Amino acid sequence: MTWLITGGTGYIGAHVARSMTEAGERVVVLDDVSSGFPDRLPGGVDLVRGSAYDRELLDRTFAEHGVTGVVHLAARKKVGESVERPLLYYRDNVGGLTTLLEAVVAAGIGSFLFSSSAAVYGVPSVEVIAEDTPTAPINPYGETKLAGEWLVRAVGRAHGVSTACLRYFNAAGAARPELSDVGVSNVIPMVFDRITRGEAPRIFGADYPTQDGTCVRDYVHVADIADAHLAVARRLASPGHGGDLTLNVGRGEGVSVRELIDLIAEVSGRRVEPVVEARRPGDSARAVASVGLIAEELGWTASRGVREMVESAWEGWLLHHPEARGA
Repeated sequence: MTWLITGGTGYIGAHVARSMTEAGERVVVLDDVSSGFPDRLPGGVDLVRGSAYDRELLDRTFAEHGVTGVVHLAARKKVGESVERPLLYYRDNVGGLTTLLEAVVAAGIGSFLFSSSAAVYGVPSVEVIAEDTPTAPINPYGETKLAGEWLVRAVGRAHGVSTACLRYFNAAGAARPELSDVGVSNVIPMVFDRITRGEAPRIFGADYPTQDGTCVRDYVHVADIADAHLAVARRLASPGHGGDLTLNVGRGEGVSVRELIDLIAEVSGRRVEPVVEARRPGDSARAVASVGLIAEELGWTASRGVREMVESAWEGWLLHHPEARGA
């Protein structure tokens, strides 16, 4: 098999590329590098620079590299931006996916793995979210991921493509410091940024019906997410697989925001009392994945804990923000 990974220089994509190549899979990355870093890629991986939605480039890349399967991670993913610019998100995340799938079908590629998100569930009323929990996204980003799932499954059924949609929860940590999340849109680097600048971490709402009043979330190590992609890709490529898979990727365990901030303070040695602000619209009290199906289908479970996520993320933060060492 030769796998094309779109968005492979990004935070999650680079981990997927590394996991697959270290396991012996042949990988080609297609990325415009607008938000990624080519030096994240392991040696031996060809990087094709350009849009994953450029049909001519896709056709040429599939043919020149003998691509037999696609792992599609390239997408716009900022929730707030999606609210402000829904046309952009639908054009790129859904319209672009349409172009990619057209090229997949034309090339006769038999395996397609779609990077989805727990955002498709919206704000469910259940404490543990299973794959059959009703999907009701509350922002355009989540809507585009759900529409993408529908499209992927429909194309798979119509054209005999084995497909999988992975709904992963809150990615965190890094397999290596140089692969860490350099943005500040996710909660752990957001807290790192605040404490580095001597500011108090923020908690949005402390009156939820949880053990300490703060939101509870399922955090999963990005290296575990990458390993899940590898396991699913191999299932799709196995003889006689067919059909489609829709799977949660998480730990099945919840951690509250206050617990997470306390752990960050312990790991970093920067104990700054958080400030409590008003709830954010759309935040649910608890969002934890049911992970029984992926274990049953693939024998896969997450193996890394929250402390390892925070420790590895902090090591990466110090690499990219040396000023934090003396903060």
